[in-house]
Amino acid sequence: MRVGGYSVAWVPPLVLLAAIAVVDWKTSGEFRTISWVVLVPGIAAAICGLWTTIGIAVLAVLTYELEDNAWPHQFRTGVPDFILVVVGSGLAVLACAVRLRGERRMLHMQDIADTTRRTVLRPMPAGWGGIEHAAAYLAADSVARVGGDFYDIQPGPRGTRVLLGDVQGKGLDAVAAASALLGTFRESAYHEPLLATVAERLETRMRRHVRYGAEIGRDDDDRFATAVLVGFPQTGAGCVEVINFGHEPPLVVTPDGVRSLPIGERLPLGLAGLTGGPAPALCLPLTDEETLLLFTDGVSEARDAAGEFFPLRDTLAHALAEDPRIAEPGRLVRFVRDSTLRHCGGHLGDDTTIFALRRRAADGG
Repeated sequence: MRVGGYSVAWVPPLVLLAAIAVVDWKTSGEFRTISWVVLVPGIAAAICGLWTTIGIAVLAVLTYELEDNAWPHQFRTGVPDFILVVVGSGLAVLACAVRLRGERRMLHMQDIADTTRRTVLRPMPAGWGGIEHAAAYLAADSVARVGGDFYDIQPGPRGTRVLLGDVQGKGLDAVAAASALLGTFRESAYHEPLLATVAERLETRMRRHVRYGAEIGRDDDDRFATAVLVGFPQTGAGCVEVINFGHEPPLVVTPDGVRSLPIGERLPLGLAGLTGGPAPALCLPLTDEETLLLFTDGVSEARDAAGEFFPLRDTLAHALAEDPRIAEPGRLVRFVRDSTLRHCGGHLGDDTTIFALRRRAADGG
């Protein structure tokens, strides 16, 4: 509670204290309210710092003592109420100390979560890998602030590769799996000449991670990750390579409209053993003016109060007809983020990642 940079948290309890004292002084002796000052330190404990709470508690006790003694003896509330005010003030100070300790611990945990998030989802410079990009990440757990969604851009000698995915499950185990996949992606996407080889490295890493989890007693036997792997070749502007591991199909957004890319035939990472062999990468047209929109199921599965899913494609098509500039990556991410939150009333059922990217026209591919 600040006004002009200065704390005003002490104002409500002091106003209440003054009001109680005035009411007590203006009423008859048969109806005394001075004992209600025991509420004042409790309110201070909820919104003020420790020393402010102590000061207000002392002031409440002094106000009680001075005002009660100003009344004739027969109308005084006496020792029992004095003890009540003193004990209540002491408990309020103790409660304030416990609250502040909990707040400090919570802030410390949020700092750890933010550090973990920045480590897993590293910040990317503007134009990284010749790609104009924008991203938004919304954790369903507002306290943990980190989940199993992951994304990254890795430039290399044979072009720029992009990965977005969602690890099945929640909590630190999902974060660990996402971190393992990103580490493998950052190395293999740089060194491997073929996008299909990068995909196989990711599949192997997911299986190794699950096997390791089982060896140390974690219940990771059924863990997998959906993902989309995209390659922007260094030569061959106007096309991209896409490998979809059971993920939501990306959308291609242009000022003229929206189209979906093919879903692909690969199972999620970690489940490739259930099929006869890997499906090849799809080579798909994508010009420099077209924006590729990747997103996790926090967007596609967002529901409103009536249980209706968020109609992303229709919403985008309508918005583009009104303002074609929404196709720009930054505007597009903001629009999808705000529209998703508006549709679900701000109550996300899952971690949500929105990632928009297109080639920088100056680079020419």
